[in-house]
Amino acid sequence: MGYEWLTEALAALRGVETYEVLQVLSAGRRMPLAAESAGVRFLTVSGRTHAGRPLIVAVRLLGGHDQQIIGAREMSSVELKRFEAWEVAS
Repeated sequence: MGYEWLTEALAALRGVETYEVLQVLSAGRRMPLAAESAGVRFLTVSGRTHAGRPLIVAVRLLGGHDQQIIGAREMSSVELKRFEAWEVAS
């Protein structure tokens, strides 16, 4: 599976490093959820970096197995609580 960055997503990163995004996307344990905003369908991937930092990465399918990274950020406290519950259950 290949990933490419949306130029605007790279420019909008605040406090999240590109290598951390790739760590989450390649993590063995990650929680994908379908999402939609302004009529655009995408996938959010919740996971942890190698250092354990919880992040959410948004990607959209380009075709085949290629995906475009459209955003990344830290989890909110509510999102982290849901993710930790998922970690325990799975």
